[in-house]
Amino acid sequence: MLSPFRRPRYRGISAPGLAALALMLSACGGNAPPPAERAVETKGETLVLRPSTVTEWKDVGALVTSVDMADARARIPGILESLTIREGDLVRKGQVIGRVVDSRLGYEGAAYGAQAAAAQAQVAQAEAELARVKYLHANGVYTQARLDQAEAAARAARAQVNAAKAQQSAVGAVAGQGAVVAPSAGRVLTAQVPAGSAVAAGTSIATITSGPMVLRLELPETLAGKVRVGSSVLATGLTEGAKDVTPRATVSRVYPSVTGGQMAADVQMPGLASNMVGRRITARVATGERQALVVPRRFVETSYGIDYVTIRVGKDSASRVPVQIAPSDDPARVEILSGAATGDTLIAPSTGARP
Repeated sequence: MLSPFRRPRYRGISAPGLAALALMLSACGGNAPPPAERAVETKGETLVLRPSTVTEWKDVGALVTSVDMADARARIPGILESLTIREGDLVRKGQVIGRVVDSRLGYEGAAYGAQAAAAQAQVAQAEAELARVKYLHANGVYTQARLDQAEAAARAARAQVNAAKAQQSAVGAVAGQGAVVAPSAGRVLTAQVPAGSAVAAGTSIATITSGPMVLRLELPETLAGKVRVGSSVLATGLTEGAKDVTPRATVSRVYPSVTGGQMAADVQMPGLASNMVGRRITARVATGERQALVVPRRFVETSYGIDYVTIRVGKDSASRVPVQIAPSDDPARVEILSGAATGDTLIAPSTGARP
C-alpha cells in the first residue's frame, strides 16, 4: 500500500517517453498553441509604413427631390369640375390638368351682354337724331349749339356700347382662368383635391416636380465650413433598383440658411429619375483630408477574430503583432489605427500560413 506522502514510481517509462505522453495528452485536449506563438515568416513581400493623405468622410441623411416644387393652383373660386391627372403622371408645361367653374360668371356675362344690346339701341337712336339735326342745321332751322349737342349724345351712346362689350369680355377672360395649367414639365407628386370640390382662388390642386433631379443632403450646422461646392459625395444606396445612377458625384449647391440646426446642399447625380422622389438614403460626404497609415489588405492576417501584421525586427527576425484596422475608400486597402507605426517594415504573410 502506497503512502499518501510518497510519490508513485512508474517503472518501464523513461523520461523522453513521459514528455511524448504529455504532448499527446495536450493534443487530445484540443489546446492548440495561440496564433501569435506560431513560427513567423521572415521572407516575402515587404512594405515600409509611410503616412498618406486620405479623405475624411461623414455619414449624413439625404433626400431624392427636384430643385423646385411647382404648385398648379386655382386662379378663380368655384367648383373643380374636372381633374385629368393622378399622382405619378408626367405632364408638360402649359398642359390643362383641370378646370374650375364659377356659375356666377355666366350670369354676369349675360347681364353685360344685355347692357351692350341696350347701349346699341341707344346708339341707333342717337345717330338717327344726329342725322335729323344735321339736315335741319343745314337748312337754317337749328343752331350750331344744337348740332354739337346731338353729336355729343351719339358719341356717348357709342361709348356705352364699348364699355358694355369690354365688361362682357372681362367676364369671359375671368371664366377662361378657370383652367388649371401645369406651371412646369415634370411628374405629378400630389393631386389630393377630388373633382367636385369647392376651391378658393390660390388653392393648390397638384404639386409637380420642377427642374432637374438632385440629391439633397441634410447636414448638421457643424459642417458649415467643411462642406462646400465641389466636395465629393458617395451614395451607394441609390444603386439598389436603379443601375443607371452614378453613386459618386460632387456638391453643386450649398444653401446659406440654417434651420433647426441643419443646413442643406444639393448634389446633381446622373441617372436620378423623377420616380425616385421622396426616397431617403444615407450618403457619405467628404469633410476634409488627414494623414493615415493605409496598406494593402494582403499585409493583414486575421486569425481567430484578431488582425495581425508581421513587422521585421532585425535582419533575420520578425514579430507578429495585433493591430486595429478600419476600412478605407478602396476595398483592397485598410487603414491601420494602432499596433504599428510609421517606419515599420511589414512582411506580407504567405498564402499557406493563413489559417
